[in-house]
Amino acid sequence: MLVPNDIVSAFEAAGFTHLVWIPDSHLGTWESALRGSRLAPLRVCREGEAMALAAGLMLGGAKPLVVIQCTGFFEAGDAVRNVAHDMKLPLKLIIGVRSERASHAGKSGDNCPKFAEKLVQAWELPHVRFDPTEADVAQLVTALNTLTGHGAASAILWAE
Repeated sequence: MLVPNDIVSAFEAAGFTHLVWIPDSHLGTWESALRGSRLAPLRVCREGEAMALAAGLMLGGAKPLVVIQCTGFFEAGDAVRNVAHDMKLPLKLIIGVRSERASHAGKSGDNCPKFAEKLVQAWELPHVRFDPTEADVAQLVTALNTLTGHGAASAILWAE
């Protein structure tokens, strides 16, 4: 199982300059590791705002990583469309898929796991799935390399 310091170190090694995010109960566990990192974590109020902030950073030459939960991704669809397809910026996303592990175990009726990948596909974003409870640092690095290897917008669906 990955710990927050491993995750943040992998983000830094992948070349990201900023982490644009709305920390939720799972993704928010990285906050203490981010405080000591060279990433510049930027909190936003809404997920659409995260897309706009990331776009501005990219236009200025930075390499931001947007980290949000799937429900926020659902809400931010128009901003994702605009940044990824109209502006053609290489938006990089980690989308936390709320209740995915519980849903697969039959312990949750949350429908977020059902729709997360469908919406990523609808926006034509190349993506990989990643479960931090079953992965090690090398597998995270591989997932991040896949993400950064796309010249266009792309995403990691991060199991929660």
